[in-house]
Amino acid sequence: MTGPTQSALDTARRWLEAEPDDDIRDELAGLIERRDPSLDERFAGRLQFGTAGLRAAVGAGSMRMNRLVVRQAAAGLARHLLATDPRARDRGVVVGRDSRRKSDLFALDTARVFAAADIRVHLFDGVVPTPVLAWSITGLDAAAGVMVTASHNPPADNGYKVFLDSGAQIVPPHDEAISAAIGDVDPFDVPLAPEDHRLITHLGSDLVEAYLDSVPSVRLRPEVAPVTVAYTAMHGVGGATFVDAFERSGLGRPAVVDEQFAPDGAFPTVPFPNPEEPGAMDLVMALADRVGARLAIANDPDADRVGAAIPTRDGTWRRLGGDEIGWLLADHILRHTEGDDRLVVTTLVSSSMLAAIAADHGVHSVETFTGFKWIAHTVAERPEQRFVFGYEQALGYLVAGRPLDKDGITAAVLLAEVAALAHAEGTDLEARLTGLAERYGRHVMVERSVRMDPADGSDAVARLRAAPPESVAGASVISVEEYPEAGLLRLVLDGGIRVQVRPSGTEPKVKIYGEGVNADPTDAVEAVIGLLG
Repeated sequence: MTGPTQSALDTARRWLEAEPDDDIRDELAGLIERRDPSLDERFAGRLQFGTAGLRAAVGAGSMRMNRLVVRQAAAGLARHLLATDPRARDRGVVVGRDSRRKSDLFALDTARVFAAADIRVHLFDGVVPTPVLAWSITGLDAAAGVMVTASHNPPADNGYKVFLDSGAQIVPPHDEAISAAIGDVDPFDVPLAPEDHRLITHLGSDLVEAYLDSVPSVRLRPEVAPVTVAYTAMHGVGGATFVDAFERSGLGRPAVVDEQFAPDGAFPTVPFPNPEEPGAMDLVMALADRVGARLAIANDPDADRVGAAIPTRDGTWRRLGGDEIGWLLADHILRHTEGDDRLVVTTLVSSSMLAAIAADHGVHSVETFTGFKWIAHTVAERPEQRFVFGYEQALGYLVAGRPLDKDGITAAVLLAEVAALAHAEGTDLEARLTGLAERYGRHVMVERSVRMDPADGSDAVARLRAAPPESVAGASVISVEEYPEAGLLRLVLDGGIRVQVRPSGTEPKVKIYGEGVNADPTDAVEAVIGLLG
């Protein structure tokens, strides 16, 4: 095995001199001493904004999450805000964090960089759910917001989400402009204000309280008596806020998974803290069964996503797919609101049933690119329409007008109301889903992923785009649709099946999404995987 290039070694040595943390410095010193080949990858460039900002393992190098990378990102964002918003200095930036490794240091360094750039900072003192951070941006009329979190990524990771003044995550051209500004910053020469700088204001509980006061307004049938709900925070930062939100919304106190309730960035009971992952909701489903709950709910670690499970007729519990939750919420919202100006939005890779439900109610429906930021962007582009619901199949839901980002707490409140109303009407969520299938067709969703290096994954999808198949799994391809902005290719097959493929924006994999209406898309999905090579 050959060692790293001289260029990587030289950069690593410069990085070592500037690295402020002992543990990262010791890690890097060891890599340099061993002439570790991984130095080439660690210093191959710098982290780029993906679907949800910066995200990577915490460690040494410009391709990892560490304080030098964070300082560079904050300085670039500060330059962008000063260049594009004449009021940025006074409006300031809101900064929040989760409980992952070094989140506290990353948030504080971010505040110090902004203060050194003469920009006011509103810094949350403790951990805070991402929806509260996003909600607070508009509450404070801030120029932007930063949330230090890796959301549902593995425990070794951390990340850096950037929000616009609307409370929405950044989209083009803002992301390209911010990325360019970051690239112009020398990570070894970023000015830092002292921790007690006059421009750094520490936020207590007032904004959390204001957010909680707003949560009950998402209920559409507040008179309906609650049902028992089991809940897990999955070691994330949403637990206390979630419980308070339920109580203030008249839903009572949920039964909680105690061993997963307190924030813990090590995630000791779940190796992959994502409600979508098999096994991640086992503890909350077991609790739900013990307490006779009608619904089990899980937030991801920063509480902007919500997963759910329901009891079935055979006495077991079944985890709902992201689309199924979306169907239940959409049906409930459109049955309990009025007006032909209403707007619902979903993403290209989510189910087409939302469009059918919307058409049935005579309201506007839009498909947009993958990533919740595009849902927010679509809403902002249509001020003449009244947004009532948006979702993506990856457990992201927006049931309120603020913030313009997914919110796993307000969505959970409304989902609990759906369960309560079903119970009051003598039925349950399983029957609700059966009724939707009878009305709009049985939509079968199949999702797979193939581990690939990002470059290889992009090349594989590009090859498929350049030479799409004439048939897949014995079914003729009747149309090929390209969405280059999302890197996505859609194949529509004879027989009511569509298969979509795209490289992931946050992980080294290619994702394949199949949907069949009164048909099973599994064979078609497996066939497309085979075409990726």
